[in-house]
Amino acid sequence: MIGVVKNDIVKLFGTIKSYDDGTFYFDEKYVDGSEYKGPITTSASVVRGVTSFANVVSGKLNIPGEKILGLAKFFLGIGLPGSAKDCFNQIESLSLLENNRIFVPLILSLPSKVLSLTSKDQLKVEVTTVFGSAAPPLRVNLVQVLGSDSKIITTDSKELQFDLDNNVHYLDITPLKIDVGKYSLVFEITLQDSEHETVYTTGGRNTESVVVTGLIKVDKAEIGISENDAGSAESVEKLDLLKDTKVSLSANHLQKLRLSFQLSTPLGRTFKPHQVFLKLKHESKVEHLFVVPGSARQFKIVLDFLGLVEKFYYLSGTYDLELSVGDASMENSFLRALGQLELDLPEAPEKAPRPPAQAVDPLAKFRPQKEIEHIFRVPEKRPLQEVSLAFTGLTLLPFIGFLIGLMRLGVNLKNFPSLPGPAAFASLFHAGIAAVLLLYVLFWVKLDLFTTLKYLSFLGVFLVFVGHRTLSHLSNTTAKQKTA
Repeated sequence: MIGVVKNDIVKLFGTIKSYDDGTFYFDEKYVDGSEYKGPITTSASVVRGVTSFANVVSGKLNIPGEKILGLAKFFLGIGLPGSAKDCFNQIESLSLLENNRIFVPLILSLPSKVLSLTSKDQLKVEVTTVFGSAAPPLRVNLVQVLGSDSKIITTDSKELQFDLDNNVHYLDITPLKIDVGKYSLVFEITLQDSEHETVYTTGGRNTESVVVTGLIKVDKAEIGISENDAGSAESVEKLDLLKDTKVSLSANHLQKLRLSFQLSTPLGRTFKPHQVFLKLKHESKVEHLFVVPGSARQFKIVLDFLGLVEKFYYLSGTYDLELSVGDASMENSFLRALGQLELDLPEAPEKAPRPPAQAVDPLAKFRPQKEIEHIFRVPEKRPLQEVSLAFTGLTLLPFIGFLIGLMRLGVNLKNFPSLPGPAAFASLFHAGIAAVLLLYVLFWVKLDLFTTLKYLSFLGVFLVFVGHRTLSHLSNTTAKQKTA
């Protein structure tokens, strides 16, 4: 019965699926109406069952070591799963592969996949178990270097030195004579102790991708204005694209702008970066972007303004020139302002395309606004002092008349009420009259006519009420005195 199960396990691993990078996984077929569990759950179930079976039976299961290693790469390469269940399956499967009786997979990894020729970085390789435990004694050889186009760069086998303190294998890349760019490195791992070959699996050859960076040399940079395709330039100026040098050019619609330069790698080979753009920006913020084509010898662009007048929207004026050169393996990528171009284009016809509307900066409303300058009127000319005094006298006439009237009436306090209630109304009546006089003064000093009338309406109602009570009391008192 156990033999039948072993044969079934071997057949099961015969149906395992794989990727080109040596990753293996199990995936069940989707049947309509059944629950599809996905490759993570399916692969974890197989690992759980096979390792548990291998731990309780005698002998060794006939499963190829590269498939066990491929399963380990699958669980390491999926990153952080999207669900807690998949995360549990991932961690459990790796823990079972870390220590099992079939094969313990050894994982080759690079601490850094970017190597700099400028700083003379060393190629470093780590070989550990899936959880980072130290591997048994082994040798790591670099057997092949492939370019980005799968072209073989070198096939000379180089053994990496082992740093026992840091548990890392290293190799100086300078003797390899590799240039800047992307490469695929093929490593071969060999166990030093033959007894470990039945315990561990290395998968034979392992391929890792690296990017080699370096400083790119910029030579023979020139910019100029020419009259025709023959290239008879009126003005040609040399540029140092690695420094802040600017030029000032002028052209019309019958002329051409020419720009050329060369790029070379640290080993003197022609370098073609991913991005080479020339941007012309008009003073009205309208921008034009051009790709600078490259050949085997140099990068060169010719802008024929006669054929570009519509693209430039017939906009004459000053254009800022800007060159952008960049690549992942270029340590000195740059965005350089070349200078200015004074361009004279013909007048736009009636049906010519108009420049696109410029996008409004949403943060512009939060910036400091222009200061509002108030223009104050010139004060009117003051009248003569005599006129001002005469007007003041006229305003005081009503008050003077009021005082004369009081004197003629013979004002006295003989009939002022002695009882608390009438005395309070009498006091409020006199206070109201004083408030009216104060309001009269404020009208000339501070208040306007409408405000004065508003306050006076309230005071009038108040005076009518308290005055009526006061005069009623005085009338009753006088009547009682006459009857007595």
